[in-house]
Amino acid sequence: MAKLVFGMNMSLDGYVDHDHDAFAPDPVLFKYFIEQTRKAAGSIYGRGLYELMRYWDGDNWDQDDPAMGGDLRAFAEAWRAMPKWVVSRSLKSVGPNARLIGDDVEAAVRKLKADLVGEIEVGGPKLAASLTEIGLIDEYQLFLHPVVLGRGRPFFVGPQPRLRLVAGDRIGESVIKLKYVPA
Repeated sequence: MAKLVFGMNMSLDGYVDHDHDAFAPDPVLFKYFIEQTRKAAGSIYGRGLYELMRYWDGDNWDQDDPAMGGDLRAFAEAWRAMPKWVVSRSLKSVGPNARLIGDDVEAAVRKLKADLVGEIEVGGPKLAASLTEIGLIDEYQLFLHPVVLGRGRPFFVGPQPRLRLVAGDRIGESVIKLKYVPA
């Protein structure tokens, strides 16, 4: 049985604004994300985050960005290879290696958990909120950055589950990964 993991970059004040430059990963954190993506059994995205991440399906990104140590291609390849499911009622189609979940999200996610082995990443705070509400999230991973945004979308946009800290690790120069499970 697979485990559903909701993890995102987060500011000290609890926001997960993807477009903010403060969340640009250093090379160590970026390598961590590449390996995490390679190992994932798949990822379930909400529409908004999926549309942002589809950037990696194309070839318009700077493939030689020296700040990332030449690892952008490695991330793109890992993301493209990872199976993806997109929860959306408004999208009519999704890109390569992705499937659309339009109705009965709970049944579809329960089937994925039952059929797969490993970790399935949950992408997007709104989707995570709905999956939290029905008790399907098994683990929360907060990649805490030393910035205060003061605005944006919070990590928890809905129910705030009781959690128990099970691990904390430093990744790179300034990010702390906190791992929680439901209490």
